[in-house]
Amino acid sequence: MTIFNHRRLNNSVFKLDIERMCRGWYSDKYFENVYRMLSTLAASGYRYDGQYPRDVGLDIGDLDVGNMVVEMQVFTRRKGLTVVVGMDKALAMVRHCTGYFDEDGSFVETYDQLEVWALHDGAVVHYPPKGNAGGGDPRFVQPVMKIRGRYRDFALLETPVLGVLSRGSRIATNVYETLVAAKGKPVLFFPARFDAHEVQAADGYAYDLAVQRFNHDYGQHTPSLVSTDAQGDYWGNMGIGTVPHAVIACFLGDIAAAMVAFASTLPPEVSRIALVDFNNDNVTGSLRTLKAMFDRYRELMDAGNEEEARKYVLYGVRLDTSRSVRDVAVPPLGNPELDLGVNPRLVFIVRDALDRAWESWELPPEWEERAKEYCRNVNIVVSGGFNPERIRCFEQLGVPVDSYGVGSSLMSNDAAIGTNTDFTADVVRIRVKAPPRFGGAGGGWVDMAKVGRAPCDNPEMERVVWDSSEQLAESS
Repeated sequence: MTIFNHRRLNNSVFKLDIERMCRGWYSDKYFENVYRMLSTLAASGYRYDGQYPRDVGLDIGDLDVGNMVVEMQVFTRRKGLTVVVGMDKALAMVRHCTGYFDEDGSFVETYDQLEVWALHDGAVVHYPPKGNAGGGDPRFVQPVMKIRGRYRDFALLETPVLGVLSRGSRIATNVYETLVAAKGKPVLFFPARFDAHEVQAADGYAYDLAVQRFNHDYGQHTPSLVSTDAQGDYWGNMGIGTVPHAVIACFLGDIAAAMVAFASTLPPEVSRIALVDFNNDNVTGSLRTLKAMFDRYRELMDAGNEEEARKYVLYGVRLDTSRSVRDVAVPPLGNPELDLGVNPRLVFIVRDALDRAWESWELPPEWEERAKEYCRNVNIVVSGGFNPERIRCFEQLGVPVDSYGVGSSLMSNDAAIGTNTDFTADVVRIRVKAPPRFGGAGGGWVDMAKVGRAPCDNPEMERVVWDSSEQLAESS
């Protein structure tokens, strides 16, 4: 599964569309074309008869192109660090979809004739590699996977393998960099509404691995917080959340009433986080909600009903002001960065209002310290257009944010800002004479990368073997 437990997920989790994947349904058409071409050449007994081969230093007579055995390496060129995710799913594709269709139309698996090396999910690679002066040269990469075997048996898998690695690693690396910017404060995973629902499970898995990787690298204990149950599917977690703006509208814009009703109906394990920007007055929304929740909490505690009182502990307030408006509590300075949306000044103002709220309440002496603690324990969650750059700015200014809700920026794949995480697969070596199991008499591996690429190594890759009875991918 990950570098943290050295176990791999299998197809019981991924539920691949194996039949259509084997037939090239998910592959770029040119891979299907070459699969058909090489299969036809193999069946006809074709041998290489060209005139302009590279000098490989070995006898190329009787070269069986249709059954060519190759070494393919998979790598990314995202500059700096990449958190690798999607490897287990890619290996499930290799395990179940490597092979060929025989004359009767039955698929013959040949995964057991491959040699495969791969990283675990959660591993990291660097481009250029650490300690290497390649300067971004693709001749100096850290492969995440290598496959040796008959090319036509796995040619159709290049597209889906690269796709699952590109997306998973992109999400994970974006999350990792966001956590670094947030200095370990929780980052709530909110991108579900920005993409098709089918990707939620894989995306949530990538997010969780990024959190684990960050905690591993920085000695932190940041929790993984997803917004849908589907996002926790691979790793057995559930989504969290409180109320949307829509339900506040159902309460006529009365945030306090909506939160008290919410608190009365859901178990106390669900964190009470009030969305307080509905009326573009975060301070008033926060204070009214805080007072309403505290009054109910105090009433129940005085009655000796501590368990029921837990329902009215306000965990936090969430500021989600649109970046097109200025909250009424923020004096205008004529600078959008300082005036509009969830800005540093607004957070400072709300924090001060929360901390001092108890001072205006009429409280008996025995409740003053408890009320003070209740108010100061309320967290501030911010959301609405946050990305690593904006988060770094907040952290540098010491803005009293307790956690960040982040959405679409976690899916960014933009070369201009360095989030492009596309993966590439290259055939870098061929076997001039096929080994005996492919009908040949043995032979040597020779470099055959296209100009500008070269065979590379990554000592952190491990040999992958499969248990055919359980169809489990494990590392030897």
